[in-house]
Amino acid sequence: MSTYIGFAKFTDQGLRTVKDTTRRANQVRESAGKYGVRVRELLWVQGETDIVMLFEADDEVAASAFTLAVASAGNVRIQTQRAFTREEMDAVLQKL
Repeated sequence: MSTYIGFAKFTDQGLRTVKDTTRRANQVRESAGKYGVRVRELLWVQGETDIVMLFEADDEVAASAFTLAVASAGNVRIQTQRAFTREEMDAVLQKL
């Protein structure tokens, strides 16, 4: 599985219903499996981003489907970045 980091920012709708954010996070964790995704960590943060999510997905298609499904609920906008483990980065460096 590949690792991804999702940076989520509340939409106006998400802010109006912010008291439900932890409940929604539980729903996100529970639904992740149907996309081939495992949520490793979900954190609320201060600053430009409101939520940081660390998750693993079978591939880019699974990661994209998962984040689009989460965003389509209308509570957050998500930017996703692929993250590399030490071993994966070593493999990249060997190709240089």
